[in-house]
Amino acid sequence: MPYDPQRHHRRSIRLPGYDYTRAGAYFVTLVTHDRECLFGEIVGGEMRLNTWGEIAREEWFQTAVVRPYVMLRDDEFVVMPNHIHGIIWIVGDCEGNGDDDIVGAQRRCAPTWGRGTHAIRPIRGATPTNVIPGSLGAIIRAYKSATTKRINALRGTPGASVWQRNYYEHIIRDEEDLQRIRQYIQDNPARWAMDRENPVYAW
Repeated sequence: MPYDPQRHHRRSIRLPGYDYTRAGAYFVTLVTHDRECLFGEIVGGEMRLNTWGEIAREEWFQTAVVRPYVMLRDDEFVVMPNHIHGIIWIVGDCEGNGDDDIVGAQRRCAPTWGRGTHAIRPIRGATPTNVIPGSLGAIIRAYKSATTKRINALRGTPGASVWQRNYYEHIIRDEEDLQRIRQYIQDNPARWAMDRENPVYAW
């Protein structure tokens, strides 16, 4: 199904039984707590990052520095006033094994755990209270934690929430899907007036 930002922008559609450690490209959106505009403002169709927005950007690309199985590209990421969009490429596993089948991630037995997963063997290191190492969820959790810690240290609000609890993700299936999403990310600042995350638009 073609990527439709009006339909797919806000809800998580994680697939039961899907292996989110598998090499592939994943489009993700993270929204700030209460949709607060923390990261800067749109001026003339361009995003102007404040200090907290710079942290959101820095920590995104730091992800690929500390996780060699992750690849991130500058033209596949944007910080908006109250959310981020980006494409995360898992190009191997957390043990350093690569996978040449990147775009068009495929299904296999999933190392997921919890509600909605039936008759799936527990994977070593997985418990009901943690996330599979090397998975998309683990990558996002670490990013949220790093940005939250730095932002709260600057604004003197230890323990305060920076992000909404969940996140939206979309598995990129093919090159056409990838190109549509790249364009959507690049056009996002210019479309802020029509963005459903824009508090002014929402009212």
